[in-house]
Amino acid sequence: MSVTILEKKACTILVADDDPDDRLLLEDALIETNLAESLYFVEDGEELMDYLVAHEKYNDPSNCPRPDLILLDLNMPKKDGREALKEIKANPDLRQIPIIVLTTSKAEEDIFRTYELGVNSFISKPVSYEELVELVKKLGVYWFETVRLPISK
Repeated sequence: MSVTILEKKACTILVADDDPDDRLLLEDALIETNLAESLYFVEDGEELMDYLVAHEKYNDPSNCPRPDLILLDLNMPKKDGREALKEIKANPDLRQIPIIVLTTSKAEEDIFRTYELGVNSFISKPVSYEELVELVKKLGVYWFETVRLPISK
């Protein structure tokens, strides 16, 4: 009997979060779990949109590749996650990028509103680092081993 082992797909993850501590913890968890081949961070919704449309400092695709997955905080300065989500899902060139809201919010209104805007998943940030690592492992299995994602353009 022959067994085929499927390797994990290399992926590019873009994280939009204004909290430096949350970014650092998430980066550590993603590195620890070997989930992201490429990991990029932006600090607010305006910077997220600039990255996605290759505006200004994000105009070099070799330094700013199209993400396979976006992890989006809701409460950010300048343009919050809800506004950015609405813009992304309204843009035909961006709407197929999967977006996971990863936020401290547990408000039913936020959950309902983000799904209305087209988010793919809503997850409340775990309290401990160990829980965050477990969450990242689960995200990796689901988003990069279980589901089929559209091929990046």
